[in-house]
Amino acid sequence: MKCAGPIDVRDVDESSINIDPIQVGGRLTPEAMKAIIAYGDGYSICDNCRKPFRLDYIKTPPVDVFMRDLAAFLHMDVARVVPGARRGFQAVADTYVERGDPVLITALSHYTEVLAIESRGGLIREIPKTTENLITPDATAGKIEDVTRETGKTPSLIFIDHVDYQYGNLHPVREIIKAVHQYDIPVLLNGAYTAGIMEVDGKDLEADFIVGSGHKSMAAPAPSGVLAATAERGSEVFRTTSVKTDVTSRTFGIKEVEMMGCTLMGVTLVGMMASFPRVQERVRRWDQELANGNLVVDALKSIQGTEIRSEYPRKHTLTRVDTTKSFDIVAKNHKKRGYFFSSALKTKGIAGIIPGATQVWKFNTYGMTRAQAEHVASSFKEIAAENGLSVL
Repeated sequence: MKCAGPIDVRDVDESSINIDPIQVGGRLTPEAMKAIIAYGDGYSICDNCRKPFRLDYIKTPPVDVFMRDLAAFLHMDVARVVPGARRGFQAVADTYVERGDPVLITALSHYTEVLAIESRGGLIREIPKTTENLITPDATAGKIEDVTRETGKTPSLIFIDHVDYQYGNLHPVREIIKAVHQYDIPVLLNGAYTAGIMEVDGKDLEADFIVGSGHKSMAAPAPSGVLAATAERGSEVFRTTSVKTDVTSRTFGIKEVEMMGCTLMGVTLVGMMASFPRVQERVRRWDQELANGNLVVDALKSIQGTEIRSEYPRKHTLTRVDTTKSFDIVAKNHKKRGYFFSSALKTKGIAGIIPGATQVWKFNTYGMTRAQAEHVASSFKEIAAENGLSVL
């Protein structure tokens, strides 16, 4: 079937149990689907935009209330929507990073954090990870000291991942932030894999900024995200324009410079708003999500030769697994080579694993029912047994 012309209908989530590592937290709610139809036109959100002509002042639909609720949801003082987490990184980097400034990221940071700093000419330095692929307060403080000695400058900003995208590990961010604040350095917490799927309390964590991803973890259309801040830091990153042009003497009211004025219009914003009540409710079921995820992880661990590369027991539903000594051994002699694995999963109604991947790969169980988790768990073991692998 086609949507139009050569564009195929996408039915992955309708026809399969999707375990794609980056897709499952962004699946739209029925309410968001309806919002897409109603607000599909690019500037539909502008129907009732009145003075002072800024997104967070729109009352119909209640964008103004949503912005306040979004901040409260993250236990921060102020929040704005942005076109994806990366634009949140960029807005904060643009505010604090000058050319030549040292900026710390971690050895597990996403490439978009790097690009946000590089675009400002910042000097990028990484906090090393432990052998367990975790970032620690001691390593963070040590790197601050090292970089300060190296450059003669204290880092102007630090990016810390709440849960990293490589292993899905939950890092001790409260303790890390406490250590960083001893040096009076602002901290951006990357919550792309946490804000919207589990409780995130910015006040408790003492984060200066929280960046979240709408299309990764908040059941929202892409590209969408959130940038939340404390009152003090919000006054800096959400500064308003003060320019007056020289020929026409134009001024631009209270447009926010780092937001480039309005950010999300139409589908992205209203879709995020429509899903928000369900997002607020679902974070309270995190224990259930972890239980389902650990059920699948334990099934994989029971397959001889399979190793879980993420911390265990799991504290997140995103997991990195190494099947070099199990499924990859099968692939070497199978007529379909590495594609046998994704093909076998497909016959069992499971999608989301990169075709051909049988060595190191990731999956995410978020949003599954218990019955679905049990089916995925048994499917991994069945595929192993059918191909001569020992299952404990």
